[in-house]
Amino acid sequence: MAHGENSPREKSSDDLTAVESALSSFVATQRERLAPLGADVAQFVDSAAAFVAGGKRMRPSFCLAGWRVATGAGPDDVPPASVVTAAAAWEWLQGSALVHDDLMDASDTRRGRPSVHREHETQHGNEAREGDATQYGLSVAVLLGDLMLSWCDEMLRSAASVDDTFTSSEGRRRLDAAFAVLDRCKTEVVAGQLLDVAGQTRREVSAREAMLVVRYKSAKYTIERPLHLGAALGGGNAELADRLSAVALPLGEAFQLRDDVLGVFGDPATTGKPAGDDLREGKRTLLVARAVERSSVTGADRLRALLGTAEGVDEARALIASSGALDDVEAEIERLADEARRALDPLPAAAHAALEPLVARAVRRER
Repeated sequence: MAHGENSPREKSSDDLTAVESALSSFVATQRERLAPLGADVAQFVDSAAAFVAGGKRMRPSFCLAGWRVATGAGPDDVPPASVVTAAAAWEWLQGSALVHDDLMDASDTRRGRPSVHREHETQHGNEAREGDATQYGLSVAVLLGDLMLSWCDEMLRSAASVDDTFTSSEGRRRLDAAFAVLDRCKTEVVAGQLLDVAGQTRREVSAREAMLVVRYKSAKYTIERPLHLGAALGGGNAELADRLSAVALPLGEAFQLRDDVLGVFGDPATTGKPAGDDLREGKRTLLVARAVERSSVTGADRLRALLGTAEGVDEARALIASSGALDDVEAEIERLADEARRALDPLPAAAHAALEPLVARAVRRER
C-alpha cells in the first residue's frame, strides 16, 4: 500500500476523488456500449450520471472505512482501485432508491433540481412529443431506477477485472461475501420502503413503527451494509461485522433522524428540497410521532388531518415545533450518536481513525 504525507482530512478527499474517477470510468464504458442505440438512450445514460453527481458519497466512504478496519489500513493507506470501484457501486443503489422514492412521493425536486420524473415530463412537453407527458416521466423514472440498480451489481462485479486483488481463490471468496451483503441490503431497503409507503396509509402514528422504517429504509443501507461490504472485501469475519453493526445501526438511525429534521425545518437552499416535503407527503416520522404523543387530543387530531396536504405544511410544522417534538428528536440524535461512539471504544486504532470523522459527518450536517 502506498503511504503519503496527507492528513486524514486530505486522504478522505483523495478517497472521494478516486470514487468520482471510478464512477466516471464506469459511465464512459456504458456510454460507449450503448451508443449504437441512439440519442434517447444516450440521454438516458446522461440522466443517470447527472443524478448521482454531487451526492454526499456517504456509502462509498463507509465502505472504504470497513475495508480499512478489516485490513488494519491507516487513513493514509490508498485502497486498491478494485476496492474503490466496489465502494463506488453503492452510488448506483442510492440513485435507484432515490429516483423511485421521488416517484412514490410525487416529489418535484431533488438536490435543487427537478426530480427525474418531473424532468422528463417537462422534456416531453418541450419537445411536443406524442402521448401523455406525466406518464412518460413516470415511465422513464421507473426505468432509470431499474438501470441504476442493475449498474450497482455490474460495477461491483467489475471490481474483479480492475486489478489482481480479487483474482485469487481468497479474493474471489471475499468478492462473493461482498455480493451476499449487497443482496441482503437490496431486500432490506425495499422492505423498508414498503413499510414507509404502508405507514402513510394509516391514521395512527407510532414511534416504534417510525423507527423501524428508519432502520430498514435508511440506517442499514446507508451505514451498516456499506461497512459490512467493505469489511468483507478486506477479509473481515462475522465477529467484526457484529462489532461494526454496534456502531453502524445507532449512527445510521441518527443520520436518518437528522434527515427527518432537515425535511421539515431545513433550509431549501441547502437541502435542495422544499422545507416541509415530508409533511406534504404524509411521512410518519419520529418527529410526527413525538408531536402526536405530546399534543392534546385536539392538537394530535389536527396534526393527523394536516399530514399529506400541501396547504397544511406550515401549520403542521408549527404544531411540531410547539409540541417539543423537535427537542425530543434532537436529543435522540445525540443519544444515538453517543451510543455509536461508545461502540467504537473497544475497536482497534484503525477503526477509530476510519470511523470517527464519519460519525461527525453523518450527524453534524445541513443537507
